[in-house]
Amino acid sequence: MTSLKDRYGHKVKTLAELSQIIGPFPRDKKVIMCHGVFDVVHPGHLRHLMHAKSRADILVASITADIHIAKGELRPHVPEDLRSTNLAAFEMIDYVLIDPNSEPLDTINELKPDFFAKGYEYSSKVQPKTQKEIETLSSFGGQMIFTPGDIIYSSSRLIEMEPPNLRTEKLLALMDKYNISFNDLRKTLAKFKGKKVHVIGDTIIDTLTHCSMIGGQTKTPTMSVRFEEKKDFIGGAAIVARHLKDAGSDVVFSTVLGDDDYKNFVLKELKDNGIKVNAIVDGTRPTTNKNAIVTQGYRLLKIDTLENQSISDEIRKKLEVSIKKQQSDCIVFSDFRHGIFNRRTIKHLVNAIPDKIYKVADSQVASRWGNITEFKQFDLVTPNEREARFALGDQDSGLRPLASSLYDQADCKLLILKIGDRGVLTCRSKNHESPDSF
Repeated sequence: MTSLKDRYGHKVKTLAELSQIIGPFPRDKKVIMCHGVFDVVHPGHLRHLMHAKSRADILVASITADIHIAKGELRPHVPEDLRSTNLAAFEMIDYVLIDPNSEPLDTINELKPDFFAKGYEYSSKVQPKTQKEIETLSSFGGQMIFTPGDIIYSSSRLIEMEPPNLRTEKLLALMDKYNISFNDLRKTLAKFKGKKVHVIGDTIIDTLTHCSMIGGQTKTPTMSVRFEEKKDFIGGAAIVARHLKDAGSDVVFSTVLGDDDYKNFVLKELKDNGIKVNAIVDGTRPTTNKNAIVTQGYRLLKIDTLENQSISDEIRKKLEVSIKKQQSDCIVFSDFRHGIFNRRTIKHLVNAIPDKIYKVADSQVASRWGNITEFKQFDLVTPNEREARFALGDQDSGLRPLASSLYDQADCKLLILKIGDRGVLTCRSKNHESPDSF
């Protein structure tokens, strides 16, 4: 099946290419230009574009680049590559331009269209931006026209009412942009097999204690439940090691455990899954356990058994020796702030990493005080939105500038900002003003 880009991508041009194609002003063939985000193309857009085409020989539709869109969180909903090819598929549009500027003024001045078309809703009261566009057009003899319309649609309003589900299209557009095929993804995943990965971090035992509701006490606000069953699961850095093993890697896991029954549970679980464990036993602390009391699908209470004090210098030095001596292709610092990683220990543990090893760090702050920026110059850091905001002390910025700022602060090669079921944002070079999203 032919993709949109293969069939209509030839209509998407750069500013330099368009200037050469349409030639200097004045010209024999009339050129009209429309500009917008075109995040979701609706009937109002089509009426606007059709009327614009009726006024000239060549219709150029320019779209605002992703980097300059600030209409709301996670806008644009559709990335620029997909928006441009989507517009190019319309018969009435001759050329599409992804405008590199924040406003169309420079593009208008460069292309010098005979007409610049805006929607009828802009005609009743001329806004300052529209006035600047009129002045720019007048400077070379161009004209502003307002297309008629009896119904005014708003992409932003439509998206607020019913956000379109474009996950598959966004993923395919992203893959197409970077020339990635599904076979490439399979080959990349296959490369995990046999890779030596050393994971260092805090082990957590997550417990779910299932109960049934009996009722409440009459004298005190106390909930009464009946115990049904208890299930333990490895969590924290231990589950990170497990996932990497499941991906095909040869995993060594270094951690600190208490001298208790949960220690034995962890060692057995990891051994049964083929993970080599370098466990340092600390009799002064328990193995971290987080027990959630669950009834009717709701968590009523969580009971934590833990010790968050920093590990001793003796234990830290043992971890340093393990980091230095363990032969690996990749090292993962999985920080849950339960003693191993803190401002005092991180610099020593980082300095122990041998040269030419791929370095990955993740630091969670669900209930602790981790800061991902303490892991400087790593190859990959993978915070979520909350961890990023905590690290930067920034509760106000949008996700794109937030990711960009964190990328600079951490001085990493690649940043993946996790935003839950909404996907991820990535920064992977110094020119990262517009992280890709999907």
